[in-house]
Amino acid sequence: MDITKLVRSNILELKPYSSARDEFSGGASIFLDANESPYPTQYNRYPDPHQRKLKQRIGQLKKVNENQIFLGNGSDEAIDLLIRAFCEPGQDEIVIPQPTYGMYSVSASINNVITRAVSLTSDFDIDINKTLAALSSNTKLLFLCSPNNPSGNLLNYEKVIELIEKFDGLVVIDEAYIDFTSSSGFLPLLNKYTNLVILQTLSKAWGLAGLRLGMCFANVEIISILNKIKPPYNISVASQLIAEERLNDEEGKDSRVREIINQRDWLASELIKLKSVERVFPSDANFLLVRIKNAKETYISLLERGIVVRDRSTVLLCDDCLRISVGTPVENQKLLKELSQL
Repeated sequence: MDITKLVRSNILELKPYSSARDEFSGGASIFLDANESPYPTQYNRYPDPHQRKLKQRIGQLKKVNENQIFLGNGSDEAIDLLIRAFCEPGQDEIVIPQPTYGMYSVSASINNVITRAVSLTSDFDIDINKTLAALSSNTKLLFLCSPNNPSGNLLNYEKVIELIEKFDGLVVIDEAYIDFTSSSGFLPLLNKYTNLVILQTLSKAWGLAGLRLGMCFANVEIISILNKIKPPYNISVASQLIAEERLNDEEGKDSRVREIINQRDWLASELIKLKSVERVFPSDANFLLVRIKNAKETYISLLERGIVVRDRSTVLLCDDCLRISVGTPVENQKLLKELSQL
């Protein structure tokens, strides 16, 4: 696939901003090129605009080339830039199987890009026929979330492959929760499919939601386009340093993930015992989607007891459903106690 045929013409012709750190990134004793404060405050210098050290570490962990990595201010920045780079406002379209993460649609609306929604099946999997039928000559991006949010399930692997192979645009797979599964996801296929884009994050398994650092993996051409249109210093010095330090504790991350998975499975088995709970949907993520009687009233009652869950009962296919993140063992026991009293 020729990626340049998908890119907006003005983006192809765009001359990107060249920062002081783009023009000189080597070592020196005196820096007088970027109008920074000369007085050391730990953060008085601009960050590396290409996050070289951090990408090197991520490349080692994910077994991908550094030039196949884009880092954004959360995955939301990558979502926005992909839509801006590949979709002509008021003309091009994106397809989004629903229900799923809401920022795909929001970013499309902000950029005046048409969204075509396709319902997932009743068990929150891809309806392959409806999805293929929704694709048109103006469709540039197809967003898939696996494990899906808010349902928590991995999408069917063979169906995703079929969409990648049959769609002439970019297939963007959001794997924010992939660390909580036994699946390797689609990252191993990055070099096989030029139209494959994968989003991951440090917010969930790595416990860095407050840092706002998202990872986008794609072929070199797509990554170079995202780098071309991103703000010059989109990842701060502090974020890069903290992420580098945390990524060196892979054993600690794996230990926390195992504990969350154990608690998820235990919590699911206990929730289904409650008379008010009608169904606990299978989850490959760090949360559970729970169909419960009088979901909205239950949500409010839990709030009154100091427990915040997410009311998803107005979302497609999620009637009377609450989305419950897996907490610590103490938090999960407290949740069960309050629910049983309700």
